[in-house]
Amino acid sequence: MTEIRAIAAGQHGESDGTLPHNIEAEQQLLGAILTNNDNYDRVSSIIGPQHFYDPVHARIFEVAAARISKNALASPVTLKAFLEDDEGLKELGGPAYLARLAGAAIASFAARDYAQMIYDLAIRRELIELGRNIAEKAARVEVTSEPKEQIVEAEQALYKLGEQGQAETGFQSFLRAVTQAVDVANAAYQREGGLAGLATGLTDLDQKLGGLHRSDLLILAGRPSMGKTSLATNMAFNIARRYRRGRLPDGTEGAVDGGVVGFFSLEMSSEQLASRILSEAAEVPSQLIRRGDLTEEEFRRFVDAAKELESCPLYIDDTPALPISQLAARARRLKRTHGLDVLFVDYLQLVRPATARDSRVNEVSEITQGLKAIAKELDIPVVALSQLSRQVEAREDKRPQLSDLRESGSIEQDADVVMFVFREEYYKEREKPADHDLDAMARWQDEMERVHGKAEVIIGKQRHGPIGTVELSFEGQFTRFGNLAKPHQRGIEGAF
Repeated sequence: MTEIRAIAAGQHGESDGTLPHNIEAEQQLLGAILTNNDNYDRVSSIIGPQHFYDPVHARIFEVAAARISKNALASPVTLKAFLEDDEGLKELGGPAYLARLAGAAIASFAARDYAQMIYDLAIRRELIELGRNIAEKAARVEVTSEPKEQIVEAEQALYKLGEQGQAETGFQSFLRAVTQAVDVANAAYQREGGLAGLATGLTDLDQKLGGLHRSDLLILAGRPSMGKTSLATNMAFNIARRYRRGRLPDGTEGAVDGGVVGFFSLEMSSEQLASRILSEAAEVPSQLIRRGDLTEEEFRRFVDAAKELESCPLYIDDTPALPISQLAARARRLKRTHGLDVLFVDYLQLVRPATARDSRVNEVSEITQGLKAIAKELDIPVVALSQLSRQVEAREDKRPQLSDLRESGSIEQDADVVMFVFREEYYKEREKPADHDLDAMARWQDEMERVHGKAEVIIGKQRHGPIGTVELSFEGQFTRFGNLAKPHQRGIEGAF
């Protein structure tokens, strides 16, 4: 073993400390694999040939992996035929080096530990290389390379590097899949309300959806003035204010109730969005907040609500016309720095594609695919608001349908859930008859009484469950949606 170390150290200059590596760990791992091919299965999910510092070791691992994958024996004898012409191996002693590797292997049970060490050192080398590339690119002053774009590229590369090795890819046994499904069901059973996903605080909607599920893209669509932004802020506020951190069933730290919320407000400023949330929490009409026409008691409630909510983990980004690549980079950064359990985007048509496309349909397709990729990559639900086309207004029944989505093909295809916000009261108000037509006025008043303070969330598509309609209460003065008390539910308040 001393001879091997001396050869390897002399070959690669271990003493110069240029890049972090451990030749002995690589030799021990290769020796363990050549001695017992079962060790390959224990380490193949951790490392690949690219993680070895010594290129000769990388080639030995690659040939051994190819042999084992074909259910063929990988030993010093069988590998000799594939590597005897390798110039690098000749410098280390030729095929005899393979025999010395196998003979010097001490403990095969430590193979995973060696593999993890090799992987960690490879990540350190990649970090060093990434830092050098960032420095070199920043030093080159070019018209085509904007500093902001370089920052986004650097963040994407860092996040990609940080996520490596966290999830094993490829096939998994049905036993493992079943175990994961049981764990999810058990977590839902233990959680209040029996939800598999994040609770929005709107009971009937939660029961229909099972909460907001991880890695899902949910589209919340509606015509102007239907209240889609209000519903999104209500959901975001309900999730953020219930946030409680603790130990998860898998032993890691995270949100055991509620969650950290990211809100991209591309239409409204962060101050306007905060005013809406405070209006709901303080029960002060939003129009009075805008005008500053508050009584002393209302202003005190407003300030008290602001103090109570200042620690809420709700983060708002109101940068207009964000490209989808920057939106993804900012979401990654928020998850790294503060955590992130759900992301809201208001609204989808205001997000810009990373590159100009030949048609708006293709641009929206790139945006929806990008949002779905964010949901899967960060393992969070993404709720994106969307406009509806004007063809809704031409129908007698104004309830939206999937075909009413603007550029609906890509949105409908990429989304896991599509919901529509509909308030019949909005349309009935505009059908008010003339004062002298008493019969029509009486009918109109009856209709208004029937629909007053009510809203519908129409679930037009859901991969995980049924479609249908959920009725909610709506208080326009507070821009607040809430649970609608049913006749059999006495004592339940209509709203939060």
